[in-house]
Amino acid sequence: MCGITGIFAFNEIGRFSLVRLQEATERLEHRGQDAQRLYNDFFVGLGHRRLSILDLSSAANQPMSTKDERYTIVFNGEIYNFKELRKEYLSDLDNVDFETESDTEVLLQLYIRFKEKCLEKLNGFFTFAVYDNQEESIFIARDRIGIKPLLYYHDEDKFVFSSEMSSLMAYRFPKKLDFASIRLYFSLHYIPAPHTIFENVYKLPAGHYLKIKKKEVVLEKYYEIPKNYETQNYKSISYNDAQKELVNLLEESVKKRLISDVPIGSFLSGGIDSSAIVALATRHTKHLNTFSIGYKDEPLFDETSYANLVAKKFNTNHTVFTLSNNDIYEAVFDMLPFLSEPFADSSAIPFYVLSKHTKQTASVALSGDGGDELFAGYNKYLGEYKARNLGWKENLIKNNLGLLEKLPKSRNSFWGNKFRQLHRFAKAAQLSKQERYWFLSSFIDEQNVENIFQSDVFDLSNEDNKFQKRKNDYTKFISESKKNDINEMLYADMNLLLPNDMLHKADQFSMAHSLEVRVPFLDHNLVNFAFQIEEQYKINPKIKKRILQDAFKTILPAELYNRSKHGFDVPLAKGFQTLLKPLIEKSLDRNFIEEQGIFSPVYTENLKQKIKQGTDYDQNHVWAFIVFQEWWKKNDIQKFIEEEEEF
Repeated sequence: MCGITGIFAFNEIGRFSLVRLQEATERLEHRGQDAQRLYNDFFVGLGHRRLSILDLSSAANQPMSTKDERYTIVFNGEIYNFKELRKEYLSDLDNVDFETESDTEVLLQLYIRFKEKCLEKLNGFFTFAVYDNQEESIFIARDRIGIKPLLYYHDEDKFVFSSEMSSLMAYRFPKKLDFASIRLYFSLHYIPAPHTIFENVYKLPAGHYLKIKKKEVVLEKYYEIPKNYETQNYKSISYNDAQKELVNLLEESVKKRLISDVPIGSFLSGGIDSSAIVALATRHTKHLNTFSIGYKDEPLFDETSYANLVAKKFNTNHTVFTLSNNDIYEAVFDMLPFLSEPFADSSAIPFYVLSKHTKQTASVALSGDGGDELFAGYNKYLGEYKARNLGWKENLIKNNLGLLEKLPKSRNSFWGNKFRQLHRFAKAAQLSKQERYWFLSSFIDEQNVENIFQSDVFDLSNEDNKFQKRKNDYTKFISESKKNDINEMLYADMNLLLPNDMLHKADQFSMAHSLEVRVPFLDHNLVNFAFQIEEQYKINPKIKKRILQDAFKTILPAELYNRSKHGFDVPLAKGFQTLLKPLIEKSLDRNFIEEQGIFSPVYTENLKQKIKQGTDYDQNHVWAFIVFQEWWKKNDIQKFIEEEEEF
């Protein structure tokens, strides 16, 4: 697990940017604190920061070259089946004497032998780049699901890439804000691939690779999640057999992800997903370390008692990090500098703290990410299911939208959360399937997004076309036909929400502490299975994540099933009145807003007044403002804009 960066200069002008390679690499130090090395071949430079997980020797440091120095690789991630691949495909190579026990060397030799076809054989998560100095080309790939990140920029002089935006910006390329991305950010609280905050910078999409040769940059897709209505290898499987297959596939995935030459542990929230992973992991390793976050000031949302039950049943070495609200607020100031692009999922705050504490004991942690998107675990999936299958109760809620709009709504109390959910369902039920998906994915109504900005900040017609085109790209997986299959919503989230929000959060804020997070649910064999079983195996009017819950019912403590599940919003609104108040004042300062020239001063002044009064505002919307403004200041975006205008 590491940070990678590189540059391919197309001419002498592009070569000037090679001097930035060391700075770009150093900006990735937090991702790998064990080693740094650079490679330079006149027109090509590669940089690597290493977090040593497999083969801790210096021989496994990167960039790594073949003996003849034709091929050089930089690699971020892990290939879990590298030993099997080495034995099956590389043991007969007379001209290869392996010098390490690393997956990096195996990956490099696999690429040399199979080129892009090697991707089909890999089980793991990764981004990597291989430079061929004879062909004068670079090959770059990202894993199937998008667990590991890669960003890139290219013009007529050069191609540059990196694991993080802050590192990429070290190359000093022209930066032009993408206002369609800013609108998407305030809608979704993240910016979906392939776009970024800048018009000319892109994220390599999941399951894709790039080939760069002689100024030509070619993007290709090598993997797509199967749709159950296209290929049904499990079409005739019974529900009982499907449960057994799920347990077998997840156990095999967990087993693969236990390979490590450093201490390993597992996050344990007390939910079904993380508990299932812990249960299976303890079958294959002794003395598993497990870690939980508790909320001292928010007992309604504290689930550590359930995590403790699981830890006791499976005899793990369990640690609970109990946070007060002030602990959470203080962590905000530490984590904001790690935001290399605006990202406003507030659950990143406790995740950042959890990763920080976990790193003191382990360098690798298993996580339950992906279980909800694969098996319909979120409340919005149940809401979508009911909206597609309206009964008398659902119709009653749908027809009382006006009443529900008047009731108090909040995630931080039982009835407030219930009214919030009912109101959201009533609004969603009025919409078409595609519009409902966008509504359920967004934090602010589309018609209100434009109110945030100054009217003359961009060409509204042009930007609106860009915004709508991207929105259509993200909702294209939702069919307006008569087919009522919730799998299409899960499929959309696997392409939109999971890689751009959940996995981005896991990568960005674990690697801030040089902690590697592995996600067993996202083994591509398990993903392929999940999207080839019937909707009814996952969800019905009474239960979400049906097959996952039933498959582990005889394995996990019964108490995990006999409780209601609460959503949890970090209690930021309380912090806005105390420790986080200076962030509000800086982010929404009128002089700053006017100098910035993006947001409507009328809108921000009105928002400030609502925050001061403590009523009628969405704390997550305010958090999105804080994150954006802190990112703006940290990266001195105003300076970039002024330089572009002068140019």
